[in-house]
Amino acid sequence: MTSETSPSPSATPDDELLARLDAADRLPGAEQLRCRSYALLGAGPGSTVLDVGCGAGRAVAELTERGARAIGVDASARMIAVARRRWPAADLRVGDAGELPLPDGSVDGYRADKVFHELADPRRALAEARRVLVGGGRIVLLGQDWDTVVVDSDDPAFTRALVHARADLTTRPRAARGYRALLLDAGFADVAVEVHTAVLTGPTALPLVTALAETTAAAGALPRERAGRWISEQRERAATDRLFLALPVFTASATAPC
Repeated sequence: MTSETSPSPSATPDDELLARLDAADRLPGAEQLRCRSYALLGAGPGSTVLDVGCGAGRAVAELTERGARAIGVDASARMIAVARRRWPAADLRVGDAGELPLPDGSVDGYRADKVFHELADPRRALAEARRVLVGGGRIVLLGQDWDTVVVDSDDPAFTRALVHARADLTTRPRAARGYRALLLDAGFADVAVEVHTAVLTGPTALPLVTALAETTAAAGALPRERAGRWISEQRERAATDRLFLALPVFTASATAPC
């Protein structure tokens, strides 16, 4: 799940997104999952890899440390500016997943983490992935299924409604469960899917579950008063180490046709 925090009154959408991405990078298991995606890419010395939706550029920097020539692309010019400040030597470009600023057959690996649930046209993005990948190149997609967030609560009916209401605020909330079909339809081979479930408890998980309710209530999808009671329950659970959150993350990998 893309981590959510309560925005400050003066925060811009990009500021809020950056805060969420930074928080997600710090979650238990996040570094191991990124490393797994690099291994599935086959990233290493001599390879050129593309990170689409690179955000603040952490994956680009880590791929570079592995010896790969890493390129980061993000649709947000402000996000790319932040990434350039953090990683001045990195190759970072403004560009859209559906129209990548790269020539045909120019990369050995394509990676997109927490991206496809925001895309209105994922098939176009995969067509672009095929275009820029060399024959036999690798693609790795990572993301959560927004309908499968698990939170323990004394009010399971409201929790169920909350999870689905939050999912409905996302462009393509169930994109991750469709990775395999999308890759097969786009002509990729050797398609494989893994599920990595992050289990978060106590104060670590509290900002995630409270923001889940706050975001949904702020959008008018659920009553604020009931969301407030649910948040109070979760705070009590966090204080007594009884809060439980599970986030299944799907990782799909495949090979571009030669």
